[in-house]
Parts: sequence; structure tokens; C-alpha cells
Amino acid sequence: MASVTGPIPNVNDNHTVKIFPKNPLNLLPDWDYTGNMDVMELLRISSDLKASDLHLVIDSPPLIRVNGELQELGTTNMTAHDIDVALTQLTDEEQRQKFLQHKELDFACTLDDYGRLRCNVARQMHGISLAVRLLPPAVPTIDGLELPQILKDLVVQPRGLLLVTGPTGSGKSTTLAAMIQHLNQTGGHHIITIEDPIEYVHQRVKCAITQRQLGEDTNSYPSALKHILRQNPDVIMLGEIRDPETAAAALSVAETGHLVLSTSHAPSAPQAVERIIDLFAPQERHLAEARLASLLIAVVCQTLVPRASGKGRIAAMEVLIANPAAKSMIRESKVHNLHNVIATNRENGMITMDESLAELYKAGTITLKTVFSYCNDASEVKKYLGVHSQTMQGR
Repeated sequence: MASVTGPIPNVNDNHTVKIFPKNPLNLLPDWDYTGNMDVMELLRISSDLKASDLHLVIDSPPLIRVNGELQELGTTNMTAHDIDVALTQLTDEEQRQKFLQHKELDFACTLDDYGRLRCNVARQMHGISLAVRLLPPAVPTIDGLELPQILKDLVVQPRGLLLVTGPTGSGKSTTLAAMIQHLNQTGGHHIITIEDPIEYVHQRVKCAITQRQLGEDTNSYPSALKHILRQNPDVIMLGEIRDPETAAAALSVAETGHLVLSTSHAPSAPQAVERIIDLFAPQERHLAEARLASLLIAVVCQTLVPRASGKGRIAAMEVLIANPAAKSMIRESKVHNLHNVIATNRENGMITMDESLAELYKAGTITLKTVFSYCNDASEVKKYLGVHSQTMQGR
């Protein structure tokens, strides 16, 4: 294969990675990558250490993210040429040409030994950087992820808009995949996903599933949504609502009696609602509020927090259900009051992020230190748990 920016060196297939027993993450202390780059070996190590991500950045050793924390693999810094070779090993000629044209590229690939990978490559000063997300080998489930059971009720609603929000890397697409899998296991639907890129490949269980990739199977979210009704879907999943055209098209599709699932990057459920409305022009805002109030099913906001066992992370999840009170707040431009709606409707399945963290602590899943590291209002958490300040030490 042709290199992105230069010739490919010969890869030494007999290269052996030296293990440093006193520091299990210092796995490549003596490997000179120049002329010996093998991204498959780095992926093997990342997979063995249960890393979620692999980062290749110029003038840094390879970095992996384990339980949310970045850690170095070895001490040898990557060169621009090393990362160029790694990219060449993961892409085909067409993908490399797209990258040369646009200077950045999202793509996904499936490798026999490592499963599905979601990758991003971007130009940077003096070269390129490469980020690889290692996806679980199997499509996740709501139960397997230990997500709130109410998600099963929300995702089987026949029509409307269901949003999953949270910061980058919080597992939004994984939660969406678990929701799609729940529908797939219950049956009776034609599900169409529009993704950038396709992350989890769904196999038919009891549903017909059509997966389309942005840039490969369609040019844009609005373009795909414009023609999607002719494909007779029941459920439509959009990778992200990130521009006015997509927001308007998503609401229009939901108004025709379809269930629309999507994500945003808002840090809370109320802010997710606000961001959708803010995508519309000022003169369209009032109508957008009325449409969203009518169509919204729920907003789920999540963040990943470390387990007390030190083995992996779990999602803490805020749930806003669009009951009459919530719909009224949205319609009347009082989105700032949605937090109070969540806090006062616990019996209806809603839960604030702080309450979710507290419940995970009470179940022994996370530590008290983690609760206070991620909560929004420490004083409210203390009241909720009946915790005094001195009990925080060492918990």
C-alpha cells in the first residue's frame, strides 16, 4: 500500500516486545519504532490491558487510556514517520486520499484479532496524530452495561425523540448501541442507523437493521433524513445532532410518527435541551421549543466513573423524562427549571446526576471519593447520603 506522506519501511514481523515486569504498563522500553512500526502489536497490547483508546502523537510514547486515565507505553517517542506507517497499516488507498484532501478523517475498521476499531486521524504541526477507540467485541446490552432499566421502557416508545448526551468519551454511542440491541431482541421494527462512522455492526435478531455511514453511504445527515421515509423505517438512529439542518430534519421525521434516537455533547440533560433549541435561528426559537416539547421522550445524560474495584468504569446517568411539567418548561422557555423537574420526579423514573452517583456509592459500585469528584453539588450529595465531611476521608 502507498504511504500517506512517504514510503513504507519494511515491518519486522519477528520483532518481540520486551515486557518490563516491575511496571506492567511500561511494555516497550527498548523498542526503536523507526522502521519497525507495527500498529497491530500496539493494538494487541492495548487489548490485553483492556484499554479503551490508543493514541499516537508525535514526540510522545504511545498512549493508552485505561479506566479513563492516559498512560504511556514505554519510553520511545513516536516520530511523524512512525505514525504515518501506523495509519498506512490501518487504511486503504481510498481512505488515505480522503485524508489527504480533507486533512482529517473519521473511519472504522474490523480486524480479526481485535474486533471493531473507531479511528480518527488529523493533521498537526510537523505530521499527523492518530486516535483509535477499541470497541467491545460484542454489541453491548442494557443489562450488560448495568444501565438503568428505565431505558428499556423509553426505547420502545413508538414515536418521538430520545437523546443521549454527555462529554466526549462518556459512552454515548455504546448506550445507543445497547438500546438498538434491545429493540433488535424484542422485534417488529425496521431500524435505520446513520453513523459517522459505523461503530457497532448489528446482526439481525428480530429486527431488520440498515446501517449507513456518513461519507460512504450518504453525504450528510440532512440528506439521509430527506429520503429516509421512503425506506419505511420504524426507528432511526442518528450519530449526532450537531447543526440546524440536522435538528430540523430530525424533528420533522419524529413528527411523522417515527422514533428518533441521537446524541449531543451537552454536560447535562437540561443543557442538551437548550443546545437543540439554540441550533435554530432566533425567529424560529419559539416554534422549535413547541416542536421539541411535543416530541421529546427523554434525555439521558451520562458520564463514566471508575468502579471501586479498579476494574473498568460504569455510567452514572441523569434521566429527564418529558412529562407534562417538563414539556411545559420547554414550551415556556424555562429550560433552566428542568433540573428542578428532575429532582422532584424521582418516583416517575427521573434521577439527577448527583443522585445517580450517590446510588452507585450506596450499591458499593463506586467510592465516596469518586462521588465527590464527579458530583455537581457536594452539599446536596451529603444531605442525600447523610454524610458528614469527616467521613469523606479514606472512603
